[in-house]
Amino acid sequence: MFNKITLLLVIIGALNVGLVTLLHIDLIGVLFGGFSHIINVLVGFSGLYMLLTTYTTLLKKTVTH
Repeated sequence: MFNKITLLLVIIGALNVGLVTLLHIDLIGVLFGGFSHIINVLVGFSGLYMLLTTYTTLLKKTVTH
């Protein structure tokens, strides 16, 4: 369940970066208003979590093969 939530947050963050870059629309800011900073922090932590879990998973596969 936690992995699905972090994946969803990373996808939302990636879409937001694309929208800000291409169209200058901050979707997270529009949807969450004053709480957008908190959501962006959660997106950042989710990305870090997914990076670390992916790295450890790949490291385990490399060691076992």
